[in-house]
Amino acid sequence: MSEAMIQQTNHSVMHTYQRFPLSIAKGKGSYVWDQDGNKYLDYTSGIATCNLGHVPDSVHQKLSNQLDNLWHCSNLYEIPTQNELAALLTENSCFDRVFFCNSGAEANEAAIKFAKKYAKDKGYTERTEIVTFHQSFHGRTGSTMAATAQEKIHQGFTPLTPGFRYLTLNEDKALESVNNGTTAAVLLELIQGEGGINAVEQVWIEKLSAICKEADILLMVDEVQTGAGRTGTLFAYEQFGIEPDVMTSAKGLGSGFPIGAMLAKKECASTFSPGTHGSTFGGNPLAATAGIATIETILKQNILEQVKVNSSWLQEQLEALQAKEEVMVSVKGIGFLIGVELKEEANFFIKAFREKGILVLSAGSHVLRILPPLTTTKAELTQFIEVFKEVLVEMKGTTV
Repeated sequence: MSEAMIQQTNHSVMHTYQRFPLSIAKGKGSYVWDQDGNKYLDYTSGIATCNLGHVPDSVHQKLSNQLDNLWHCSNLYEIPTQNELAALLTENSCFDRVFFCNSGAEANEAAIKFAKKYAKDKGYTERTEIVTFHQSFHGRTGSTMAATAQEKIHQGFTPLTPGFRYLTLNEDKALESVNNGTTAAVLLELIQGEGGINAVEQVWIEKLSAICKEADILLMVDEVQTGAGRTGTLFAYEQFGIEPDVMTSAKGLGSGFPIGAMLAKKECASTFSPGTHGSTFGGNPLAATAGIATIETILKQNILEQVKVNSSWLQEQLEALQAKEEVMVSVKGIGFLIGVELKEEANFFIKAFREKGILVLSAGSHVLRILPPLTTTKAELTQFIEVFKEVLVEMKGTTV
């Protein structure tokens, strides 16, 4: 990255990101290229967003056609592509209605509003809280930041939006206090992404689901990072034997094009009626077209089965490394949402991988987050494992 570009960024762009010294100029499939032409295997996937790899042909073709016809129109009119995407999502999930927006944070904001209004509509005037869980991450807006139970996210932004109560994931004691008379809804990630790749336990989530159902407390799952095939099913909830009342989705839904969605079951969907919520850009023709092409490709090209097979192989290789390498504490996650817990800082590994032509991320200070595109090949996965071995060898001779 040139010094001139760094200076321009520092001068013109607000410093809300701790950027890596890399300027990506082009992407295709599992790879990106920087402005100097250096090639990198991208196992960040735009933070679980480019699920079909960069510039997938099937999405590119549909978007190109749509660009020639209509980019945007108001949600006051019928939008055929939006209707088509909504049908595609509901036909392949347990949900019946969809609200479209622009991002995961907006989808979670919609879910938070939805939960509050549902309680009021049902006459549960005492239900004013939404339960979330420690180490969660639900977004950076006012309400979603308050829903995120991580102190580091809250610093500098108090007083927080009220109405959230934090419990501990997978803890039986937490289940005992869910239905305390003030809970309108429970919002959780089935696999905590930013919080360290922590998955819910099967028995625990089944108990939580039963508690919510019996008490008419909305069970809302945040699948912003786990949706669109990342875990080997279209949505992660399918692997846990539950049917949430509400689900949020974004990231991989549009292959990198900004789109978010909140889905709800028909039993509660009427909570959102005309005038209760809206979005200027949500579900516009371009965004909806990207979503249609993405979901159709995932479903029609046997990609989910590829994820199951290839992610199983990758996790086996990582677990074999962990058995031999003391610095590796555990291998966590489902499908292609993988975390490697380390005794050392993850940033050392991120830098070492980048210098060897592979991009990875962290999920907390000591967890390496690995997010291959769902379309990655066995050869690319093998390349990643071989580089991981090199990094581990070099680390032993380096003071971390």
